Amino acid sequence: MAKNPRNGRPYRRLVAQQKAMGLPCWICGHDIPANVDGRRHPFAFTLDHEQPLSKGGDLLDPANARSAHRRCNSARGNRPTVKPSRQKPALRW
Repeated sequence: MAKNPRNGRPYRRLVAQQKAMGLPCWICGHDIPANVDGRRHPFAFTLDHEQPLSKGGDLLDPANARSAHRRCNSARGNRPTVKPSRQKPALRW
């Protein structure tokens, strides 16, 4: 049985590097708060991939890694592009 590559040290290192940059969400453009629970809060940091993994994107390629809110990442799914919304969502945390 193959191991989950997201549990490995290289992936965790990539996540830590991306998070340390402090970049805003690449999908909505809002800042990502550093003080929220990453497993539950919809505006917590997640690592997103510009080229979705299901479409051939590389899990460990830093050029494919993007900072995103959990909510934005989930809403995007595996679509390779994002349609810009007409208005930015109200952020509450």
